[in-house]
Amino acid sequence: MTMTTQPSGSSAERMRALGKEVERLRRDRARLRASVSFRLGRHLTRAVQQPWRLLFLPISFPLAALNLGLERLGRRAPPLEALAAPVVHPRRHAVVLFPTNGVGFGHFTRMLALARRLRKRDPALEVVMFTTMPTLHIPYSEGIPTYHLAGRGKHDEMEASTWNGLVEDMLRTVLDVHRPHTFVFDGAFPYRGMLNAIAEERNMRAVWVRRGMLRKGSKVPVDSVERFDLIVHPGDGFEAPQDEDSEHDVPMLHTPPFLLHGLEELFPREVARRRLGLAEGKKVVYVQLGAGRINDITSEVRIVTDVLLKDPETQVVIGESMLGARLDVDLDRVILLRDYPNVMYLNAFDALVQAGGYNSFHEARMVRTPTLFLPNMNTGMDDQLARTMLGAEEGWAVINTDRSVKGLEKSIHELWSLKRSAPPPQVPWEEELLDAIALPMRDSGR
Repeated sequence: MTMTTQPSGSSAERMRALGKEVERLRRDRARLRASVSFRLGRHLTRAVQQPWRLLFLPISFPLAALNLGLERLGRRAPPLEALAAPVVHPRRHAVVLFPTNGVGFGHFTRMLALARRLRKRDPALEVVMFTTMPTLHIPYSEGIPTYHLAGRGKHDEMEASTWNGLVEDMLRTVLDVHRPHTFVFDGAFPYRGMLNAIAEERNMRAVWVRRGMLRKGSKVPVDSVERFDLIVHPGDGFEAPQDEDSEHDVPMLHTPPFLLHGLEELFPREVARRRLGLAEGKKVVYVQLGAGRINDITSEVRIVTDVLLKDPETQVVIGESMLGARLDVDLDRVILLRDYPNVMYLNAFDALVQAGGYNSFHEARMVRTPTLFLPNMNTGMDDQLARTMLGAEEGWAVINTDRSVKGLEKSIHELWSLKRSAPPPQVPWEEELLDAIALPMRDSGR
């Protein structure tokens, strides 16, 4: 009788699969014990088991329900017993980046810039992206493995708890597979599902890239900051709030503005103009205001375009976001640019008209092309007016806040009076950050 034995590799694979199944069951158990129904049910059960508690039940039960509600809103940290024990994995030479999708490409662009710098410094480092952004072809084209989860707004009537459950399950799977030594989140608000997933990862550095300081009274979940080992604040054009106004003791790192491309990486003027098919001898203005439709004659982008086209020697290139529907434009001397990143074409233009968002401002400041800023005055914590004032102080920008046709005509006249100035020396933004996250952290027991 011939006996066959299974290869040792198959046994190892079965053991790994069994280990993952045990971890999954443990997470399911932890999630069940942390659920509202279980914890309220346990509160009632204890009252039955210990009858003296029944006397206080009319008070203790509403208080328990209130505390659970505050936990769900992020106003109260869950008890430690509601969290699963940390998972101890041997770490690989890998980093997972999680950019959220805001109104534009800000978070995504910063993380793509970081990914490029990380790989340039250490080609052996595995960089993985997990994101709610739909533009997956961009990191794919650079050889970056990318996982995507559609944002909650893409689902009809999906509860926040359901969507956060998806985030938690998917992110845990990514962390289980890649076992990174560092996790970097770029977003204004940390998702509960993400916090639950990284809370279980011991000996993994967690970094939060966040513009602006965490102020007292912030609506950020109270237990979110302590889940991170480092908070990175990219710089801006104006003075940021002081650190002492923050109510946490997590180490902070302030860096210059993240830039995806340096001056030397942009298309030369002749190449950029040829790629865009621009007419010879025309003045070319790049317009990107973010909101509004060009075919709506009352929209800001259309009013600006009409004012610019009053000069027969001017040609307009309108930046079209890859996140929205395609524009339908049938105007002479108007070209649409739907690409990423559009900063590659900046040398082609004689002037810019932009809103004053973070990325567009610092890209314009890098090349010092004369720019008309129409800052958005209703962006909450993003003070575009204060940011763009720096461009006016440095002599390469004009600011318009009234938006009237006469006001825009005056501003555009002032725009053409500006001279293109020599770009200043670039300050590297990445060195200190790369030093902080490129290597595995020591076992801190977190």
